[in-house]
Amino acid sequence: MTTPLDKLREYGYELPMPKAPVATYVPVTRVGNIVYVSGQISMGENGVVTGLLGENMNVVQGGNAAELAAINMLSQVVHTAGVDLEKLKKVVKLTVFVASAPDFTEQHLVANGVSNLLVGVLGDKGKHARSAVGVAALPFGAAVEVEGIFEVEE
Repeated sequence: MTTPLDKLREYGYELPMPKAPVATYVPVTRVGNIVYVSGQISMGENGVVTGLLGENMNVVQGGNAAELAAINMLSQVVHTAGVDLEKLKKVVKLTVFVASAPDFTEQHLVANGVSNLLVGVLGDKGKHARSAVGVAALPFGAAVEVEGIFEVEE
């Protein structure tokens, strides 16, 4: 049987160890069977993926950056919250923040990088409500940041 981690590997990803917070907050809070993950930026092995959509990044590059943010979010779920992806019941809600030039209006397409990855890895459990929000800037110049709410088994 193919596990979510196997599917993640098919996308070419391994879950990294999460980075420690750089401010006064916790990366994950669990209340009962709901896990809240603080915003995770577009950061991979080569550091933070920076840029401004519509200025020096296109939608495809933004979608790739969004995938990295999604990987970092899943890493927090697994490594910090201690939730096995197979015991994840549902991705409930995502908010995807996209660093955008003033006239850029395709944040929803960039956010598809997160959504498509989660549905590809988790199947129906990965389907979720979502907001895609354009912002002037993100921490460290990141192109994308994503936060999520997950339902897990008790």
